[in-house]
Amino acid sequence: MSGSAAPLPEHAAHSYFHPPYITLAHLFHAPRLWGFPSRVLSSYQFQYVVEGAAEYTIEGRAIPTRRGDLIYHAPAQAHEVRTFPDEKYVCISILFDFGDVPYPVEELLGTDRYVGNFAGHAVEQLLTRLIARYHQPGLANHAVCQGLLMQILSEVADYKQEQASQTTGQQKIKTKMVLIRNHIAEHYDRDIKHAELEALSGLSRNYIIVKFRKAFGMTPFDYLTRVRIERAKELGILTNMSIGEIALRVGYADVHTFGRMFKRKTGASFSQFCSAMVT
Repeated sequence: MSGSAAPLPEHAAHSYFHPPYITLAHLFHAPRLWGFPSRVLSSYQFQYVVEGAAEYTIEGRAIPTRRGDLIYHAPAQAHEVRTFPDEKYVCISILFDFGDVPYPVEELLGTDRYVGNFAGHAVEQLLTRLIARYHQPGLANHAVCQGLLMQILSEVADYKQEQASQTTGQQKIKTKMVLIRNHIAEHYDRDIKHAELEALSGLSRNYIIVKFRKAFGMTPFDYLTRVRIERAKELGILTNMSIGEIALRVGYADVHTFGRMFKRKTGASFSQFCSAMVT
């Protein structure tokens, strides 16, 4: 066969990539007025805002972040962060690298260090699962975490491609759906009505339901229930609050309604869930 093949891109010359090595994965509750001056890491880092707000400065660019926002830092990239006086800040932080084999992370995530808002998205669920698994002993859990991180990279890449292919009109509607999702995520602890979402977005009730389901795979009030469940799980694991106190904190007037909802959605009672996490 005559002629020579075109040279492969540098990363394509490898038949496989090393799996990601996760060196840190935790849920971080920042103390009041927390922050740090400019620093440089040797690894990649994901930071996902679970609650509150903070401002990152990455190579001179200020990036304000709130609930659901995901950013990433590349190796050898200067960045700093500061929290706000009247805002708490809780984030998922994951440090990872790929050994000596360069992995084309920017092909997947792009060059913008603000990746997007993933409140209620599959990426949020994968990040939460990774954190829970990372602190469990055993090689099997280690392998699961590596797989979850690769799923996160894949989901984010799909999200970025979808965003890039949307028309201006589609992007405007998606922006309004994100606005509604963020509003629900921030106000999950009170009674939210359809009229409130209509006033917020300028769209009709039925249109919101259709477009929200298309964007996120569920209705706005299914999402509200999911947010309440996830927040209840966090409170059950991280605090000593009673079930009744947690029910009120996440927006339910009585513990019986909360208990029925939790079991219907998860298949286990809240007490069973908490006991399983402790053991």
